[in-house]
Amino acid sequence: MSVYAGLDGGSTYLKAALLDGSGRVLATEVVSTGIDNNGAAARLLDKMKRALGVTQINYTMATGYSRKILELADDDVSEITAHAYGVRVTAPRAFRPGLIVDIGGQDSKVIYLDSQYRVKNFSMNDKCAAGTGKFMEVIAQILETSIDRVGPLSLESTAPCDINSTCVVFAQSEVISLVARRFDRRDILAGMHASMARRIVKMIRKNELDGDILMTGGGALNIGLRRAFEDELMRDVYVASWPQFNGAIGAALLARERGR
Repeated sequence: MSVYAGLDGGSTYLKAALLDGSGRVLATEVVSTGIDNNGAAARLLDKMKRALGVTQINYTMATGYSRKILELADDDVSEITAHAYGVRVTAPRAFRPGLIVDIGGQDSKVIYLDSQYRVKNFSMNDKCAAGTGKFMEVIAQILETSIDRVGPLSLESTAPCDINSTCVVFAQSEVISLVARRFDRRDILAGMHASMARRIVKMIRKNELDGDILMTGGGALNIGLRRAFEDELMRDVYVASWPQFNGAIGAALLARERGR
């Protein structure tokens, strides 16, 4: 069996996807990046190969923050290109994405696609942690809940707080102040999601929107954030299959093209 690998070396997590010769997803895995990117990547791929009972990977493509230093990769590709390729597999079958909203651990980006899933344009926020997964983790810690609970809890809000700060440090102080004034954490979380959605929607050029909107990245797993995007954009927003692995899957698809 031919096997192709995609490695997405993020600043927080290392994601991997293995595809077969037909482009079917065989396996996905994620580990903390740590300080030894190459060691983590080698161990991760070895674990996945053992689980599948395969001894060889035909071609490996790297993407993401650390793509240039992943020595076991045969080649590397930009995150933007990898995400555009990934939606060919991860987009719901009934929809044709024209815009990808990717919420990563340390950055967020919007990518505009044409009808052939080619990149038309993109915008990225990598200068500030507000609007990223790290922001959600910081607020979850303050409110003494887990990252997987912030979405469902926010949907129980009856009076969302107004969080205006666009900087993660000031927003953190704002949330601490709201906690001290005994605001319900469900309302604080709803306000946080609305603030994140407003920040990222400002990156979107609505005149370039053509097709469905698809969320990828770990942030796509947060139902509260997706609802906030829908409220801001006043239209449906869909979630990719394997959203956290969209970049790795796109890299594996490119590995399949090169390897064949």
